[in-house]
Amino acid sequence: METNKTIKERCIVNSNEDGERFVGIKADTEDAVVYFPVGYQLPESEVEIRRDIKMLFSVLREYTEKKDRVLQKKKFEIAQSVDFPINAYLEIINYYFEHEYYTETERVYKTAIKGKTDWSKTFKRQRPIVQQNGSLVYTQTTVQTSTPNDTKMITQIHKYCVYECFDKIGWLYVPNLPAKSEISFDKNRFISILYDKLSNTNNDTNKRLFKAMIDMIEFIDERPNEKQFYFGTDVFEYVWEKLIDKVFGIENKQDYFPKTKWNLRFGKERMNRPLEPDTIMIYKDKVYVLDAKLYRYGAMDVPVASKLPHSSDINKQITYGQYINKHPDPSLRTEEDKLFNAFIMPFNSGKNQFGITEYFGNVGEATGEWIPNPKAFEKIQGIVVDVRYLMHHRFGKSVDSIKQLADAIEYPNC
Repeated sequence: METNKTIKERCIVNSNEDGERFVGIKADTEDAVVYFPVGYQLPESEVEIRRDIKMLFSVLREYTEKKDRVLQKKKFEIAQSVDFPINAYLEIINYYFEHEYYTETERVYKTAIKGKTDWSKTFKRQRPIVQQNGSLVYTQTTVQTSTPNDTKMITQIHKYCVYECFDKIGWLYVPNLPAKSEISFDKNRFISILYDKLSNTNNDTNKRLFKAMIDMIEFIDERPNEKQFYFGTDVFEYVWEKLIDKVFGIENKQDYFPKTKWNLRFGKERMNRPLEPDTIMIYKDKVYVLDAKLYRYGAMDVPVASKLPHSSDINKQITYGQYINKHPDPSLRTEEDKLFNAFIMPFNSGKNQFGITEYFGNVGEATGEWIPNPKAFEKIQGIVVDVRYLMHHRFGKSVDSIKQLADAIEYPNC
């Protein structure tokens, strides 16, 4: 791995244009590059950048599945690229920082006054004092101690895996590599030993380590000769949708799905799949219909209106609002002055063409010309959200974040 580059030189914020949609890490034996989503503001310090890279990996682990991480061949130089088991590598690195190398201990017995007495060996090895009443007193006992045995095969396998980790992504943590293990790669032997250890331990930390080492060894054996790998996705828009829903959405959003059906003159009625809004947010007694759009409008040097949601998306949001306003369930029916609609798009609050310095901003609204006097929920607000802020505040339902978003939707001129 090339080591003369700074950590920031290995980071790219993509444009979300064709050919620049990948978010994650691509690497080979020479170098590695980390791609952040459109609108992301990279921090200045190396410490913060390393933290943000690890946070990006966490987001990708949480919000992508393997099918989402299939790269289009034309987007990656080597068609035989492989999905990188980032979880395994990070687990091994974190274990190393907390415990150094995994070592097993061998039982050692010695003669001592204090310690955990092994009475069986004491009876065999020690000479007791016979008292006048015939009882035996042992002034010294054989006690059990333990000593690390770092020549064990399992330790050597761990050393091999640790070096492999740091060779691939260790630059996230430190500039130097740990010592290379002298053991030669032997997949079948390594796997056999690790599965044996995995089945004979009740320690959760060790279980995670052994499983991570198995995943790594499988990856090492299967990866192509070019040793080029990736971890990430070409469809970060799915991650964006899940992030918005996680931070702002309610659990039972299916209650707000508009349903349709065919009443056939010939045959039985046919139910269609309902329209499904990305996110339903409720703040106080108000309902907000949110559509997450990973459009680059908010991250452009010169914003272009063609990079905003089009008519089909606008009309769909209007339909959601009209349905909720006239919901067949009176308990879910929402008055027009308590119902709002918005597109949620990425931007950088530290650098943008709108002069917006807050984490949430309103850049305009979309309406349907076929509606002469649109109600509040028929005016779709264009909201930009700071990407870095959202990714760092993705845990739980932040009341402060929800309030900021609600204010941006309701009070666009504030």
